[in-house]
Amino acid sequence: MTDVVALGELLIDFACLKTDADGYPTMAAHPGGAPANFLAALSKFGAKTALIGKVGTDAFGKILTETLKKAGIETRGLVTADDVFTTLAFVTFDAHGDREFSFSRKPGADTRLTFDELELSLIDEARVFHFGTLSLTDEPARSATYKAVAYAKEKGIPVCNVPNYGGYSVSQFTIALMLEACLHIGHHDRTVHEGKWQNSPDWCYWDYPLVELAGKTFGLLGCGRIGIHTAEAAKGLGMHVIAYNRSQSQAAKDLGVEFVDLDGLFARSDVLALQMPLADFNVGIINKENIAKMKDGVIILNNSRGQMVVEQDLADALNSGKVAFAGLDVVSTEPIRADNPLLKAKNCIITPHMSWGSQGSRQRIMDCTVNNIRAFLNGTPENVVNP
Repeated sequence: MTDVVALGELLIDFACLKTDADGYPTMAAHPGGAPANFLAALSKFGAKTALIGKVGTDAFGKILTETLKKAGIETRGLVTADDVFTTLAFVTFDAHGDREFSFSRKPGADTRLTFDELELSLIDEARVFHFGTLSLTDEPARSATYKAVAYAKEKGIPVCNVPNYGGYSVSQFTIALMLEACLHIGHHDRTVHEGKWQNSPDWCYWDYPLVELAGKTFGLLGCGRIGIHTAEAAKGLGMHVIAYNRSQSQAAKDLGVEFVDLDGLFARSDVLALQMPLADFNVGIINKENIAKMKDGVIILNNSRGQMVVEQDLADALNSGKVAFAGLDVVSTEPIRADNPLLKAKNCIITPHMSWGSQGSRQRIMDCTVNNIRAFLNGTPENVVNP
């Protein structure tokens, strides 16, 4: 019997040690990947652990395999790829000391894991099955992860998650994207630093129409915990909030959210925010047919899942002016591909899937994970997603 089996990324973290006068960093390589780090910590406390994942047949893949063995982590679930390299992450630090990540993962070996390659016998003998969310960003690893969770459920193995760790952080990021769309703060800051204001004949200026949000309609595609937080913020700006959701919570109704059907949501929203988990019915839901139902000049925000958007259709709508602005924190393939049509679309801000990553959110992830393990060891599992 294995105490904890984890499925997910195994990679090399290159951490910046110092930077020379020209800005080039000297970096040190370290084993990384959240699921593997999690297992390594458990192994130090005497737990029997195993990792299911994929690395390249390169030097880094071999080093990582040996590192797992030295940490006491079972590696028979680790498969190798001849056609792609081991995933790499380059970690630098901003002025505040927070980490910034750049991935060499287009693709990386961890993204190429298929369900047929999984060592299912490890799940059979697991007391706890854990998976990392980075496995859900790309195919075929995404499908392999979903199927592994379903398999664990069939075997009666509890799978626990960390719920609502980033609700407020994701909501505030949604509002930040909306405010940028309406006020173009970043643009005007750049023009001031470039000297436009000091050379202006007037005491003020603006290069875009500035949009007041009070009285406008904020539409939510999805109104669960995160959507309710976002609705609260939008109402604080004087907006009327409408939402489509399969279930209609009393908490949202008490807040004054008006539930509508999908066509009503598309037709009435001045701002449309996607705040719904990915599901079969909403893959590609933002497409040319549904965009045609929307108001001219609609603002579309997405920090949910990139696969909900047909990216060429949204790019075409931005370039034609049908959609006035898009604020996106997610795309269909992450890291973003160089040929993503949204990179060249008009009036489109794209950020690197960062809305969840506040310090508060990350601390809640750690705290809840520890509590999940403690509760399981006490015989009272919490946050079980496959009862």
